[in-house]
Amino acid sequence: MVEVLNPGELEQGLSALRGWTGDVHGITRTVKLPSFPDALAVVARVGEAAESMDHHPDMDIRYRHLTFTCCTHAAGGLTDLDLRLARLIDDIVADATADHPANH
Repeated sequence: MVEVLNPGELEQGLSALRGWTGDVHGITRTVKLPSFPDALAVVARVGEAAESMDHHPDMDIRYRHLTFTCCTHAAGGLTDLDLRLARLIDDIVADATADHPANH
């Protein structure tokens, strides 16, 4: 079974991520994309990445705003899998907003 991170591990993991907040129960980031189709494209890319990891975030779409929440429900909190998924999400968002840095 995957181990839940302790507060120190969480703090270290969050320091390497962009815009994520949370606690040992889960982390969240909200981003603004240039357009609704861009937001949908990011959701699709995150979905593919998550499926390949067999680890899925909660995703909320509000027009151009996406909120991602990562938590390993089976472990009862935040694990290294969530930090790895958050880094992938960061990379996908950075790629999608490369021409629009003010939007993320």
